[in-house]
Amino acid sequence: MIMLKNVIEIAINAGKILMKFRKEGFQTTTKTDSFDFLTTADIKSEEFILSKLKEEFSEDFILSEEKGEISGKNVKRVWMIDPLDGTKDFKNGGTGFSVMIGLCEDGKPILGVIYDPIVDRLVYAEKGKGATLNGKPIKVSTHSSYSEKTIVDGSFYILGFDNLIKTRDIKIVTTRVLSCVYGGMLVALGEFIAEIYRYINPWDAAAVKIVVEEAGGKVTDLLGLEQRYDQEINGFIASNGRVHDELVRRAKNYFKKK
Repeated sequence: MIMLKNVIEIAINAGKILMKFRKEGFQTTTKTDSFDFLTTADIKSEEFILSKLKEEFSEDFILSEEKGEISGKNVKRVWMIDPLDGTKDFKNGGTGFSVMIGLCEDGKPILGVIYDPIVDRLVYAEKGKGATLNGKPIKVSTHSSYSEKTIVDGSFYILGFDNLIKTRDIKIVTTRVLSCVYGGMLVALGEFIAEIYRYINPWDAAAVKIVVEEAGGKVTDLLGLEQRYDQEINGFIASNGRVHDELVRRAKNYFKKK
């Protein structure tokens, strides 16, 4: 409990850093990919999180989006950090961004914290203890139609979703939710029934997996296989569990055609 309390405090304070930059302004650069942005808010949030984790958990290994791998003696315990997931939305004045801190043991998430500083929304989970929103238990949606509000990575027009997107009465989000972490939080809260991403990094997904699954959902790779976060991730599907098999089926059919 002490560990979770400390991580929650770190995430909230990192969120305050983001909001300070949001109010006062920030600088933006591009990474190697011209569509991948980095702001001074990302950097300062990460610096804060890293300093606190090193102070609190000095023996543990850390993997962070901007700094990369930071050595620790205990390589079986790895902190996964995304100091600002949804940088593009943050940069453009949107609200779909968050702070993500996850902890994995032997490649499996055991703790996850996601903080949305815009509305002070804190979602967190520990293995076997359920998921909560600001201290209150949460559960995934009970809908059984995958077309009922599914977040699809904007670059991922496969799996037959392209036809569904053209149907006005089907609530599929393609580019509005740019953050895997933010989208995963919405799945855990029951606001969306699933999200699917073709390309994903461990620090994007570790906290999402435990938060969604502790809320009663399911998370796998695109082929329905269990994911480990100490190796490359083959895409990402997080759902309420009821629609998972159908999403995996579509993914498998797509890859058979390639």
